[in-house]
Amino acid sequence: MAHPAVAVAESALRARKLDRTLTSALPSLERTDPGACTATGMAALDAALCGGLPRGHLSEFAGPRSSGRTTLLLQVIAAATARGELAALVDTFDRLDVGSAVAAGIDLDRLLWIRGHAIAKTEATTDPQWVSRERSGGSPGAAHGLMERAIDRALKAMNLVVQAGGFAIVALDLADVPPVVLRRVPYTTWLRVQRAIEGSDTVCLLLVPEPLARSAGGVTLALGGATAWTGAADRDRLVTGLDVTARIVSPRRRVNGEVAFAASSAETRRRDTEAQR
Repeated sequence: MAHPAVAVAESALRARKLDRTLTSALPSLERTDPGACTATGMAALDAALCGGLPRGHLSEFAGPRSSGRTTLLLQVIAAATARGELAALVDTFDRLDVGSAVAAGIDLDRLLWIRGHAIAKTEATTDPQWVSRERSGGSPGAAHGLMERAIDRALKAMNLVVQAGGFAIVALDLADVPPVVLRRVPYTTWLRVQRAIEGSDTVCLLLVPEPLARSAGGVTLALGGATAWTGAADRDRLVTGLDVTARIVSPRRRVNGEVAFAASSAETRRRDTEAQR
């Protein structure tokens, strides 16, 4: 039996919808409170996740190009908007193809699309003189390369949206940032995001090339996919199907394994910038 003081504290936290921060309550909460998770809209994945993605936590979709990470994100946003919920996408490099979003079933009236600065996918976009503020002696002018400035703006935008509240899904697309650059983002950045959404009904998602910053109660979906295409040129290519394998990692939730599912079956025209995502 729990100590009376512990019981009083847990009761107070539940009254303020902060009980999802209690690690001791997570397993039972997931079984009894459907509101603790938001469904992805894919039955096989939701079953493996015990209901869906955990609200009030930072989760991530991680994988290389053509692993299905962008398609999966669009499916999750579509499921949320179909339920009448609001979603926000911070599009760091302005890569979202609106046609693909519509084909996925996203209600655009319920999507806040924050467009970043468009940067071509070339090695030259990573400034060779890029160094952190700490290494440059605190001089922002010397430290900021083109890609770093785009990431800084995206992070600030995401923080503003998270703090505003009211969104079921807040996603930050960092899929095209080289891992070596992502690792330079201070880990305290993700801790601040987690504190901002803790106990809320918001699912915060990172789209990244490799696992980066899941919160303790969040999940990592490490994706591997086989994409089927038609068409020879990038601008004329069509996605005809995508079979995804997701390895689910979460230390505090009773989900840890692999699940395979079809993330897309309808033909969707992609822009050149989306062709290899």
